[in-house]
Amino acid sequence: MVREVTSFGRSGLADWLVQRVSGVVLLAYTLVVAGYLIGSTDLDYAQWNGFFDATWMRVFSTAALLSIVAHAWIGMWSVATDYMTERLMGSKGTALRLLFQAGCAILLFVYLVWGLQILWS
Repeated sequence: MVREVTSFGRSGLADWLVQRVSGVVLLAYTLVVAGYLIGSTDLDYAQWNGFFDATWMRVFSTAALLSIVAHAWIGMWSVATDYMTERLMGSKGTALRLLFQAGCAILLFVYLVWGLQILWS
């Protein structure tokens, strides 16, 4: 039986909404960065650094980073709860799922801290 404690949101509807909103944020971020790359001629480090040094871009990058973490967590949680069950994996299914989810949570936390350090240092 799947427990609520390992879910990112409170309900399936909340998870669904977070997935959709985070997907839109990531699409917008991709379009902004791609537009800047396409629209800039003779792009050098100083221009690229200036683009990412702007406060609005740091905030937008932070929103994109948080969106990646939320999107990945909900996606991996869905995969784990659908396929890492006792019915499919035997008596160790629940333990493996919890271990997998703990590993994902640790990895996503490390990526979040690392990304924030890069963006705001």
